[in-house]
Amino acid sequence: MAGWEGLLAELVESRGSELNRYGFLLSGDRSEAADLVQEALVRVFAHPGRSWELADVERYVRRTMLNRFLDLHRRRARYAGLAPRLVERSASADHSGAVTDRLELLAALGSLSPQQRACVVLRYYEDLPVASIADRLDCGEGTVKRHLSDALARLAAALKAAHRDPERGMGA
Repeated sequence: MAGWEGLLAELVESRGSELNRYGFLLSGDRSEAADLVQEALVRVFAHPGRSWELADVERYVRRTMLNRFLDLHRRRARYAGLAPRLVERSASADHSGAVTDRLELLAALGSLSPQQRACVVLRYYEDLPVASIADRLDCGEGTVKRHLSDALARLAAALKAAHRDPERGMGA
């Protein structure tokens, strides 16, 4: 394989699982994460005339995934309104505390707005400084700081409530 086909194969082979994790952190759903990765790859490699290095194309794919995630949420809000995303998950008594904590965290992340969630993922998963997040989201640093502050307060409240009411954290 030569050219863009080889670069695509190398990207998927070496960084595919990290791209899927990134998509999962943005969307909270494995199938939606896979769709984000696949759509981003199609959009990026639709113009094969570009010459990239692997790191450059990965950054571009991640940026495309972030933009697509935010676009999907804007479109859903515009046409159907924001409906709470309830995940039906039943947990049995033999599940470990780590599984419960993970479900509580996923539920808490699901309560964030798309912009807040994107800021949290970029800050704490991508480990980007506020200035880089503001550049990626095309907004001011103050806006990013506000989204992060609001998101962390919301996460803390949701996790505190889940620990007070164990049934709430389990999707009930």
